[in-house]
Amino acid sequence: MAGQPLRAASSRTLKRLQARLRSLAGQAIHDYAMIAGGDRVMVCLSGGKDSYTLLDILLSLQRGAPVEFSLIAVNLDQKQPGFPGHVLPEYLASLGVAYHIIEQDTYGVVKRVIPQGKTLCGLCSRLRRGALYRFAAEHGITKIALGHHRDDIVETLFLNLFFGGRLKAMAPKLLSEDGRHIVIRPLAYVSEREIARYARGRAFPLIPCRLCGSQPNLQRAAVKRMLRAWELEHPGRTESIFSALRHLEPEHLADPRLHDFAGLDARRLGRAAARVLPMTEAEGHGLSAGRAAR
Repeated sequence: MAGQPLRAASSRTLKRLQARLRSLAGQAIHDYAMIAGGDRVMVCLSGGKDSYTLLDILLSLQRGAPVEFSLIAVNLDQKQPGFPGHVLPEYLASLGVAYHIIEQDTYGVVKRVIPQGKTLCGLCSRLRRGALYRFAAEHGITKIALGHHRDDIVETLFLNLFFGGRLKAMAPKLLSEDGRHIVIRPLAYVSEREIARYARGRAFPLIPCRLCGSQPNLQRAAVKRMLRAWELEHPGRTESIFSALRHLEPEHLADPRLHDFAGLDARRLGRAAARVLPMTEAEGHGLSAGRAAR
């Protein structure tokens, strides 16, 4: 009996958290026009906390959405040794959601091509993306939903800034390079901390990635530590950085592709002429009135 109030309080907390995640995801979907009526949305499910949360929240939103859209959960079985292939099918079947498991030995390719000790993530990501894009093209998918959250987006900004010399992050919605697919990130406004809390509360059957998760000193891990330290010292800093990504002022950056720096002189002269013209006309009217009086 003593445990019942505690469980009830925990249940209420989880419901409040779910409501918040629904609200944030719904706002992102609205702000970036991510999902339209009739869309067939492929939810890429890896077995991690982010993609489980993405599917869970989209299923919840689907039930009360003002437009009809369908969901299909898709997992890529990369043939990693020891991968528990039964976990996702059993979980998805229990939800009654449509799903498909793609089987492709990307693990073998990555281990064969990448030298020992080098980062595996880049090639693994490209192979995984290629397999998912092929499935989408073959099955009439109109939107590909990924589980990246706000922290992923901010981390990617600093990865590109520090190691790539580019001011680039992850767009909440984008067109693939070949122009064939629309990728959406409905959790773009959600923090990783909230997702972790939600995943624990929902007790998702998490599957750790053993391909690259054990690699030490990854650049993303270093950036994550930096942002975590900043957040501890200045709570809200990550949210502020993400807000900056949504409020760009290209004229105060340095990319001539985004702002017409060469045309500033012509604009200055044009504005100067526009300021002089009304004064000249006013003076002209004054002179005419003076002559008429004489």
